[in-house]
Amino acid sequence: MHNRAIKIYYELLIDVRHKTEDHKRRKLNQIAKEKRELEGMLPLLVALPQHQGLLSLWAGLTSGDGAGRAVLDHSSFGCHPVSHQILPESPLAAPLNRQQAVWNKLNILVDTGSSNFAVAGVPDPDVTSYFNTKLSSTYRSQGIDVTVKYSQGSWTGVLGTDVITIPKGIYGSYTINIATILESENFFLPGVKWHGILGLAYDALAKPSSSVETFFDSLVRQAKIPNIFSLQMCGAGLPVSGSGTNGGSLVLGGIESSLYKGDIWYTPVKEEWYYQVEILKLEVGGQNLELDCREYNADKAIVDSGTTLLRLPQKVFGAVVQAIARTSLIQEFSSGFWTGSQLACWDKTERPWSLFPKLSIYLRDENSSRSFRISVLPQLYIQPILGIGENLQCYRFGISSSTSALVIGATVMEGFYVIFDRAQRRVGFAVSPCAEVDGSPVSEIEGPFTTADVASNCVSSVSFHEPVLWIASYALMSLCGVILLVLIILLLIPPRCQHRYTDNDVVNDESSLVRHRWK
Repeated sequence: MHNRAIKIYYELLIDVRHKTEDHKRRKLNQIAKEKRELEGMLPLLVALPQHQGLLSLWAGLTSGDGAGRAVLDHSSFGCHPVSHQILPESPLAAPLNRQQAVWNKLNILVDTGSSNFAVAGVPDPDVTSYFNTKLSSTYRSQGIDVTVKYSQGSWTGVLGTDVITIPKGIYGSYTINIATILESENFFLPGVKWHGILGLAYDALAKPSSSVETFFDSLVRQAKIPNIFSLQMCGAGLPVSGSGTNGGSLVLGGIESSLYKGDIWYTPVKEEWYYQVEILKLEVGGQNLELDCREYNADKAIVDSGTTLLRLPQKVFGAVVQAIARTSLIQEFSSGFWTGSQLACWDKTERPWSLFPKLSIYLRDENSSRSFRISVLPQLYIQPILGIGENLQCYRFGISSSTSALVIGATVMEGFYVIFDRAQRRVGFAVSPCAEVDGSPVSEIEGPFTTADVASNCVSSVSFHEPVLWIASYALMSLCGVILLVLIILLLIPPRCQHRYTDNDVVNDESSLVRHRWK
């Protein structure tokens, strides 16, 4: 779930559009003034540039004993900056070369599809900074090995705790669980500058067990903030591999009204592990796919900021591709484009989005007899890659096939302000102001609609979570082991140990219960 989520800049961010030093100085003065005015406000609002999904933690080393502290101060572009700081009691990041510049940062993927907070704990060819636990006076290793596997990549590390301080807005010091990554496979990738991951799903997904309190649960319990957070992911119409600043936010502990337009529509969380929701139907170009609603929820449908694309079960994916191909204005199209193995390129003067239809997803409303639909225009699922040559702009298909779930990933989430209201067991969607291309909105929300044409329940009543499956597997293996052990013992009992009953209630060999049982 770590492909792409939310890129959050802590420390004062300088908009790259302000080229000159004078511009930068004025920008810093403006932010500093607004910081003083807004200090202490809740909820915690964090800025996110563009759509790469990286939480940027800035850390510095002091000139004294070498013990540093990470300053996680943030501001927001495109909305009012709200100032807060998160200060670990000791350095969260250590430079690979202590003689480097004073400040270093860790880019942390914010992932609503997993539950562990983990950062690089040793040098790695693909990371520039890592968490050096030896420099931390408050870090405590629990000596517990932990391995987490994602749809792409995995890591193994050691679980520990450390202390963070959030002096502005959420005051106090808080002890959180943090895993230091010691080994990984396809997790730290060349050119992709993440150094760890912050899982914001429920504790049911925490590894090695659900007893590991998640980062957000720790914050809710210790800081007494509301059990809710929200995300605004921006980047619609921008090149996938771009690095510009385009706004976006993570709000911890509430909802920020400046980050959405219109009403918020809520759908219930069906199960508290992933943020599992119930999808009723899909439309392409306004035409219903006419599939059984259980196809959309097989075996689950989740909202996951750490997944790059909109992922659909194989049968649904095939139906969507056929519908798009049928309703688009392109007569012939390579199958490699739909499967993700090929790009489609147009002249840079052309905009291919007008050739493709709108895609709509219907979600069950809190009132189960109603539904609402979230719609994304082609600008969100026909995604530009950096230009090739002087004249061509190439695009990829932002939808893929899945064998395990329907995943509402960044392809869709970039169109909306998404509220994860854990206290009320619901996920909310509202139109995001940053979901615009050339001044026109590329996402829509409409409702309510009746659910009379769909089943009363599109989700299986028996939901087997990953932790439950592991528990059931271990229980069955234990039971089989006990039975096998008993059978072996019974087979190996020597004749002299077999008993029989006599007239004096003494068991003799002739009437042995064991012998009779085996005859």
